[in-house]
Amino acid sequence: MAMVCLSDFEAYAKKYLPKIAWDFFAAGADDCSTRDENLLAYKRIRFRPRMLRDVSMMDIRTKLLGTEISFPVGIAPTGFHQLAWPDGEKSTARAAKAMNTCYIASTYSTCTLEEISAAAPGGLRWFQLYIHRNRAVSQQLVQRAEALGFQALVLTADLPYTGKRRDDVRNGFRLPPHMKLKNLEGAFEVCKMSPLDPSVTWNDIYWLQSLTHLPIIIKGILTREDAELAVRHGVRGIIVSNHGGRQLDGGPATIDALVEVVEAVRGKVEVYLDGGIRKGSDVLKALALGAKCVFIGRPALWGLAYKGEEGLQDVLRILQDEFCLSMALAGCASVSEIGQHLVQFSKL
Repeated sequence: MAMVCLSDFEAYAKKYLPKIAWDFFAAGADDCSTRDENLLAYKRIRFRPRMLRDVSMMDIRTKLLGTEISFPVGIAPTGFHQLAWPDGEKSTARAAKAMNTCYIASTYSTCTLEEISAAAPGGLRWFQLYIHRNRAVSQQLVQRAEALGFQALVLTADLPYTGKRRDDVRNGFRLPPHMKLKNLEGAFEVCKMSPLDPSVTWNDIYWLQSLTHLPIIIKGILTREDAELAVRHGVRGIIVSNHGGRQLDGGPATIDALVEVVEAVRGKVEVYLDGGIRKGSDVLKALALGAKCVFIGRPALWGLAYKGEEGLQDVLRILQDEFCLSMALAGCASVSEIGQHLVQFSKL
């Protein structure tokens, strides 16, 4: 089977992953309307391509907080990579390093932060944090990540409680007995309720800043108001995200929320996006609307399911090639030439 585009990897993963694992990765909240809208929203955006622009030499590099990556696509934080491939997050880290891009490792990894670091020394890695009721657990995680050379802390803001994902409820989803949340072993024995802290507020960003020198990026912002609060509280970046449509169903597609957030921050912090990226042209649309970089969630898991580290590299390479081609066909030879003049919203 020739793997030509990301939907080929999706079809493979759906066919070969155990149903309970596929359903967990694919799940959206409630009716899945936000999950699906993340993809549909890209189809309403049209290009305004420019011609005769000399695209013989293409430069698709960009920088995240000053660190260069080979192209503006990173790997979003997702949990439980061993459900997709036996080596789990170690394979993810190796693929990201091989492609010279950023991998955001999840609190809910099935490999330890130490294992992830050792798998790809020198790779660009950020650590995604959920703040737990037991604050000492979160504090220890942050300090471990910093000591291991992770270069930023990504605070997920949109999960005070877990969204209702119907297939997971029907399947009675839980991790297989041989898999563990390696970074949290021993942390939950005393917790009869959800370990996530629903009392987290903007003031907790100050608490995190007191624990670490790492730049803090906030993930899950969808409105102008929250973007302004993020800037005011000293974050260095915002990931416009609706958690892949897995939290509040009926919220906006991330590409639709992007413009509002970009306008609100006025260039003071970097803005990134995840959700719905399936083609290189989607990446170009997101950058045209002001994203510095995009992150892929489910497609990374499909790549792992196909062939581990090699499969994930294939997914990234396809996106890289498609992005470069879309840029050239739209008349941009470098990322710096991409701007809002390149797109329009269709009247449909």
